[in-house]
Amino acid sequence: MLIQQFFVGGLSHLSYLIGGSKTCAIVDPKRDVQIYLDTAKTMGLKITHILETHLHADFISGHLDLSEKTGAKIYAPRAAKCQFEHVGLSEGESFQIEDMEFKVLETPGHTPEHICYVAIDHSRGEDPVAVFCGDTLFVGDVGRPDLFPGMARPLASKLYDSLQKLAKLPDCCEVYPAHGAGSLCGRAMSAKRTSTVGYEKKYNYAFQTKDPNKFIDLLTTDMPEAPDHFSRCSEVNRKGPALVKSLPPLSPFDPFSFSRKAKEPNTVILDIRPYEAFGGQHIPGSYHIDFGGNFATFAGWIIPADVNILLVVGRPEQAEEAVAHLRRVGLDWTIGYLDGGMYEWAKAGLPMDHIPQLSAEDLKRRMTTGPAVTLVDVRAKREYMSGHIDGTINIPAPDLRTRYRELNQKSPIMVICNTGHRSSLGASLLKQHGFQDVSNIAGGVTGYNMAGYGPECPVCIAPHLPIISRGK
Repeated sequence: MLIQQFFVGGLSHLSYLIGGSKTCAIVDPKRDVQIYLDTAKTMGLKITHILETHLHADFISGHLDLSEKTGAKIYAPRAAKCQFEHVGLSEGESFQIEDMEFKVLETPGHTPEHICYVAIDHSRGEDPVAVFCGDTLFVGDVGRPDLFPGMARPLASKLYDSLQKLAKLPDCCEVYPAHGAGSLCGRAMSAKRTSTVGYEKKYNYAFQTKDPNKFIDLLTTDMPEAPDHFSRCSEVNRKGPALVKSLPPLSPFDPFSFSRKAKEPNTVILDIRPYEAFGGQHIPGSYHIDFGGNFATFAGWIIPADVNILLVVGRPEQAEEAVAHLRRVGLDWTIGYLDGGMYEWAKAGLPMDHIPQLSAEDLKRRMTTGPAVTLVDVRAKREYMSGHIDGTINIPAPDLRTRYRELNQKSPIMVICNTGHRSSLGASLLKQHGFQDVSNIAGGVTGYNMAGYGPECPVCIAPHLPIISRGK
């Protein structure tokens, strides 16, 4: 048995190739599937099986694209009631791939229809050697059960029972989850991307919580916010996403064509350049999501699913990269980019806006002298509670789409996050809603603390260390 892991940054998504001598399966594929085709070809393997553990909430799966390109059968939970051709699986069923046997465990909790694939390599022995557990069990964490309105506590109860099933597997059985640290499908994942059942039973807080009622309380309180695309990706995956080859091509637009296109109904501008470039000059009304940050997650969170997207990029090839990321979260209608970027836009004499980028020293001076200012910290609540500057207002960046009403448009607004990425997004949202005097704190809380104005942030020092292990 060969196991090849694939990692997608930002979404922190993990997928797998499980190979025999001639054939292989792909588990929980991402939407842009070429890497699986290339890897299988390099290994001399034919992709014959596509295994889905559940209806993924945080990304659009590549099962239909991969099946269309390879002829491989799709296997998915029977309880998901998928609307495309597939083999539905339930508890106790099994299938073979060469010497490998895959047994199905129903493990609801993160989602109602979840299954795990327990693999036995009969060429070596009769004990389970690996479990592909999707979002039921992570390294150091478990899947959040609060993604379905009104179902959090019942799903948490089912998740508790599902873990008892996994606990019966041999301690040496390897654990291969669908996500790692950084994913919002859990809240305390380790940076390590594989584990064993025995190690998780000994050290994972979920296994250590023996009382079912305490487990349910723990998994249904103080959970991180769920991005907007979580509520739509599951259904897209159930129905079957559009094949990538059917989506619109990406076209370059000169500045005047771009400007005319941007004025069409149901069209938005998304600027993905670094935040300091966006701050220097940008097209008024643009969304800003720095491609160097957690781009796909925040794009899926912020950008409406049914709009046409026009990109502003630093280099043309970045536009194609961005399209792949956007499609992963169900944003399929990226129709073009600004040819020549803001350099050509400025030469065309078209309108521009800017957002001042303030240093840690600038922030300290503005907070202690001169006219009153409003400092908005746009980090998530749990990050904010782990340490923040006195006198700040905490409004997570995505919430500024509606909570901008809580701020005084006549007051100078300074926006801060950990490093400057999310705060630039927040600043762009405020500008869309008519705020004029808006500044971004370059370097964020990290730079402020490193300048000696505050303590070192534990999240910034060790960003992959679960917050709950620090007692925060």
